[in-house]
Amino acid sequence: MPAQYTQHLAKHIASLILLLTSSFLSFGQTLHVKGKVMDVTNKESISYATIAAIGSTTATSTDDNGNFVLKVEPGFSKIRISYVGYEPQDVSISGESYQELTIYLVPEENTIEAVQIKAPKRSKYSNKNNPAVELIRQVIAHKDENRIAAYDYAQYQQYEKVSLGLSNLSEKFKNRKVFKNYQFLFEKEDVEGSDASRGYTLPAFIEERLSQVYSRKKPSTTKQLILAEQRAQFDPKFVDNDGLSAYFNKLYQDIDIYESNIELVTNQFLSPIAGASPTFYKFYITDTVKTETPYLVELSFFPRNKADLLFQGKLYITLDGKYAVKRAELSVADDINLNFVRDLDVKLDFQQDVNDRYYLRTSSLGLDFSLTDKGTGIKGNRTVTFDDFKTGVIQPDSVYAGASVVKVYEETKEALTDEYWATHRPLPLKPTEQNIYRNIDTLQLIPSFQRFMDISALILSGYKQAGPVEIGPVNTFYSFNPVEGFRLRLGGRTTDRLSKRFYAEGYTAYGFKDEKWKYFLSGTYALNNKSVYTFPQHYIRASVMRDTKIPGQNLEFVQEDNFLLSFKRGENERYLYNDIYRLEYKREFENHFSYTVGFSKWKQQPAGILTYQMLDDEGSKRLFNELNTTELSVSLRYAPHEEFYQGKLYRTPIFNKYPIFYLNYIAGLKDVLDGGFNYHNFTLGADKRFYFSQLGYADVNVEGNYIIGDQIPFPFLNIHRANQTYAYQLRSYNLMNFLEFVSDHSVSTNIQYYMNGFILNKIPLIKKLKWREVFSVKAIYGGLRNENNPTYTNRVFQFQENENGEPITYSFGNRPYVEASVGLSNIFKFIRVDYVRRLNYLNQPEVPKHGIRVRVKFDF
Repeated sequence: MPAQYTQHLAKHIASLILLLTSSFLSFGQTLHVKGKVMDVTNKESISYATIAAIGSTTATSTDDNGNFVLKVEPGFSKIRISYVGYEPQDVSISGESYQELTIYLVPEENTIEAVQIKAPKRSKYSNKNNPAVELIRQVIAHKDENRIAAYDYAQYQQYEKVSLGLSNLSEKFKNRKVFKNYQFLFEKEDVEGSDASRGYTLPAFIEERLSQVYSRKKPSTTKQLILAEQRAQFDPKFVDNDGLSAYFNKLYQDIDIYESNIELVTNQFLSPIAGASPTFYKFYITDTVKTETPYLVELSFFPRNKADLLFQGKLYITLDGKYAVKRAELSVADDINLNFVRDLDVKLDFQQDVNDRYYLRTSSLGLDFSLTDKGTGIKGNRTVTFDDFKTGVIQPDSVYAGASVVKVYEETKEALTDEYWATHRPLPLKPTEQNIYRNIDTLQLIPSFQRFMDISALILSGYKQAGPVEIGPVNTFYSFNPVEGFRLRLGGRTTDRLSKRFYAEGYTAYGFKDEKWKYFLSGTYALNNKSVYTFPQHYIRASVMRDTKIPGQNLEFVQEDNFLLSFKRGENERYLYNDIYRLEYKREFENHFSYTVGFSKWKQQPAGILTYQMLDDEGSKRLFNELNTTELSVSLRYAPHEEFYQGKLYRTPIFNKYPIFYLNYIAGLKDVLDGGFNYHNFTLGADKRFYFSQLGYADVNVEGNYIIGDQIPFPFLNIHRANQTYAYQLRSYNLMNFLEFVSDHSVSTNIQYYMNGFILNKIPLIKKLKWREVFSVKAIYGGLRNENNPTYTNRVFQFQENENGEPITYSFGNRPYVEASVGLSNIFKFIRVDYVRRLNYLNQPEVPKHGIRVRVKFDF
């Protein structure tokens, strides 16, 4: 996850902490929990097992027959059952006054029978001749028949609700001075169900959506018509509401038990009915349910390795020859290598249709996020219900035409009133949820809350609100480099308070060593009557800039001259003074295809020890003080099903499995506005994330570049992006020096492979650290035609040399440049450390052969 992605995630969480609203009813009477503890392998009772309420000193033990009775004070939602030689198990309890449970414990591997007191006889788990494994193989064999994709045609009405709030808040937290004006937000949590609270909660977000969905098998198509939707809205100057919604919906995704891999909290979990599940799970038949027709088999399952991204829970399988899943209950082990998730609970219920086949009736996903096990967290739940399920109804092709998701209510402009929702909502809102809409509106009118959000925005985004403008970013106010020396900068940007359709940003900076002023100013105007940030973007932008730059380092955002980028290794005194005037037009479409057309005039002057020199026919050197070009550019981009969080300067991607394609073209226009060169620069590339189930995932980029033109000086060729900082940069070559390689045609690949701890999770002691392996390979192979190579012609600028007269800029030889790294991520949950090795071109002067690089990377 990129650093800016983490910054926005932190901003979401901080906003939620501040925006809080809602209710929890007072706790009820003491809960009486009665039950029996048994060995899952042979159903024998376990004597003297310990049962304790988690977070409390209340505990008891089983008798000789494995029975127990435990009195639990209100406010505790889980009990833990443990015994020597068995894996401890946490069980959720409901708010009912009297309840009865049957708990099965799983034997630990490699336990010594002799040290156990009255331990039941156990046999080692094996897939061979195991009726539970035979049953799950039947489920796997029949799953294509039981999923909705098996229907030629299906349609249903779908209702979704996502609600979140700050959880596990104490009385002391509630009574803090900062919340003096916000006591109306605090109520005690309802103890109904299995999520009994230990304190207060502050519901802060809710979203509802009602849709009509059509699906067909051939060609495989799903069409979702959103009939109505509403959500709690925050002040857009602090929060991108659409992005926040997309992010929460990414965390709380649909759960399809029939998929081999289930994507959840940005990771993939192997389904217990995936083809490979018997390799990674242990299965046990724990009960037969004869109160339902057909009879059901209760199949319990547990991960073989508790640190892997796997579920534990129960499946209820029909005994009618269909081997369909009637119900599913999924959770995760406490030792799972998953960050910030304190609790995860999935419940799926299926119902028979008129053809005696099963479809998903209700789905519930609960997640509790927290930095610590016992601290304040964010608890949320997504509930989905499916009604009016029909099959075999053939819809015309026009129903499936166009975008896969259409907001019908936007087209009809129908006013969706409270009465509409009360009539069409299949499940009534809880009292705590009903208050969220009103409370968030009220909260944002309180002046002290506005001030607090203003300070939070300054800390998290780097900008200070000042009426219709924002001042910042603060991390660029001070920096330094060898050319400018000590550099001060002051900048800002406009907000929607000034204009919704017009956006301006700019800065001015001064270098105390070169004693020169720098500046940047841009203005953007939306052409679609929307904010310039809102998807789909459609705007025209004009900008002017005079500033320094390292050749080849095409930083995407003007604010990247921040303090942390000032620290670099090796010699880095070759800079440019750039004067750039640019006019740009951008158009995005709903299908996430976009194009950008730009026209720019660019004058560059060498700075520091950078030289532009050319040899004449006698071999004498001629120095050039400036270089001019006029460029026309066209960029095409297609990102199907793209999701992102929209900031004011850039977008933070929410990664998924779909590729992103791009094509960039730049034409140099000679004799147009002092342009001195003709060239055509083409770049074609693609980005794709590949998921490998339990083996993690890989982010892959492939790119090709070709420049048409003769006698092109190296500043307009492809100067490959190097990195001389001590941070690991994903898009740069981390052991390549600035200006080291130049080409006019090249192909490259960049592979970042994250194994998610698959190896380290198997190593004793090490697995407790929850580190994760990461590997990378970056390679580029290219060339430079003779007509653009100063070794063969005097009509282009000479490559750079060091103080000893040795060349430090090269074209590629007959082999690619390759660097590889092996690293550890998830150190303290947010640090990635890589050992990077350069594999060739090792004899060039002042090049590092290896190094340690660090990157901040938050991930679940």
